[in-house]
Amino acid sequence: MTAPARLGRRLWMVAVGAVALGAAIVQRPSPAGSDEHFDVLIRGGRVIDGTGNPWVRADVGLRDGRIAAVGLLPDATADRTIDATGRIVAPGFIDIHSHADDGSARIGGATIRTDTLPRKAMPNIVAQGVTTVVVNHDGRSPWPIAAQRDRIDRQGIGAHVALMIGHGEVRRQVMGDDVERASTPDEVDRMRALVRQGLEEGAVGLSAGLEYAPGRWSTLDEVAALVAELTPWDAVYISHQRSEGSDPMWYWPSLHDAAPPTLLDAVLETIEIGRRSGARVVASHIKAKGAHYWGSSQAAIERIEQARAEGVQVFADQYPYPTSGSDGSTVLVPGWALQDEEAGGPDDRRPPAEVLRANLERPEVAAAIRRDVTHEIRRRGGADRVVVFEYPDSSVVGLTLAEVAERWELDAVEAALELQLRGDPERRGGGRLRGFSMSEADVERYAALPWVATASDGGLAHPDDPFSVHPRFYGTFPRKIAWYARDRGVLSVEEAIRSMTSLPALLMGFRDRGQLREGFVADVVVFDLATLEDRTTFFEPHAYPSGIEHVLVAGEAVVDDGELTWALPGRVIRNARSAAH
Repeated sequence: MTAPARLGRRLWMVAVGAVALGAAIVQRPSPAGSDEHFDVLIRGGRVIDGTGNPWVRADVGLRDGRIAAVGLLPDATADRTIDATGRIVAPGFIDIHSHADDGSARIGGATIRTDTLPRKAMPNIVAQGVTTVVVNHDGRSPWPIAAQRDRIDRQGIGAHVALMIGHGEVRRQVMGDDVERASTPDEVDRMRALVRQGLEEGAVGLSAGLEYAPGRWSTLDEVAALVAELTPWDAVYISHQRSEGSDPMWYWPSLHDAAPPTLLDAVLETIEIGRRSGARVVASHIKAKGAHYWGSSQAAIERIEQARAEGVQVFADQYPYPTSGSDGSTVLVPGWALQDEEAGGPDDRRPPAEVLRANLERPEVAAAIRRDVTHEIRRRGGADRVVVFEYPDSSVVGLTLAEVAERWELDAVEAALELQLRGDPERRGGGRLRGFSMSEADVERYAALPWVATASDGGLAHPDDPFSVHPRFYGTFPRKIAWYARDRGVLSVEEAIRSMTSLPALLMGFRDRGQLREGFVADVVVFDLATLEDRTTFFEPHAYPSGIEHVLVAGEAVVDDGELTWALPGRVIRNARSAAH
């Protein structure tokens, strides 16, 4: 058993030992609220309050959208009583990195800004026990923030939502299309003014997508100057960092310099932004991507913990899967090889397979293509971790690239090229592949840390949707508790719940949610730990989890006896300073 597993087991035994404490509480009814009347009374559950403390047996009374009492309430009455015997009662989960809405979302499509109930009710999100999401990530946000806020409040939503300011959007507002360069001091000042405007309109922080356009061309000085605007507002900076492995996703050996930023460079930049600004900073969906970079999580952790010891407020968030969102649309052949100048230029409309075949007939170009394909296979986890999910030849669906190569009697690079040449000629890659680019050892190492919050990096989905999604859209929060805590013992159940309740509330500056505490917003989840399960698979991702029995948002049920109610009790959460005015 690993050291994290032993620690998790010890913490779990402490929690089991709380049975005696619970028994003592049963014999000592709470004098406050014991004979009161509540809107909802959750009786007899194992209360995990969100702080990491062991569970205790207690009742929870809700009134007027707030938690009115926590304790033993044997004489209390209620309009609705939920029997939570044998169940866990916890604060509603907080997803601090959600794509339920952002600047690239299509109105009426996969966005909460819609009058379509299967979207704005957020079914795949609340079904996991999530009662609050933070949106506008990776530097993308609508503008102005006030318009997005007012639209959401006017139409109603299933869970609460908090809005970030997108660094990329601010950059485009000031620089227009001329973003592939460093900003000037005057432009930075104008960006700072826009950040202040967004905060005044209620935003809770600034998000960045430094691996993407246009954030890719920003400098550390620019970002640090904008993040400094957050500190007076107790707001947070959340960054999709410049790299998540040995190199960024835009990097190809044949096209770029040999020293691109690495994960460790990116972590050091995030730390420096936190050091200069004094703000809380979050390295989002932290990972160690690529078979040649596995194990580097330890070095990233050491750098973050050293900075934390020095007083820098640096944190991270993580989704509990060994494969990323971009892994789900893996194309092993570089884009430039499918649109080459001599093969027709960027406006070439010939099928990708035809363009690739022409390029492979040019020896120097063919060598560069094979070099980049080798790099991409490694970056996606290796030939034995790239899986075919859709392909015209159904006999290879479900096989790894290594197995396809063996069947076709080719090496992995040639098999990747043949997948394009033999597959759908109109589709980049010839079919749909998914890479499993992360090591479970790295995922578990991050998951056990007390400064790493759980977050989905997922968006909206419904089982009737015709498109495939990452299982994290439906299963992130149940999986963290059931697989990594209950089954694997990587951390205790209490610590897993803390990673999705009080910790994200702390990061986001939410002062009245994230704990089961009197006076806090009545966001509550009741679940059966024994049956809790992430039921999605990568071949069948549209499946709600099991074990989540009740989810209440501001005291109103959005999941009741395991069924969605399609209620819309959610509200936009503003930063504390703006909400006070």
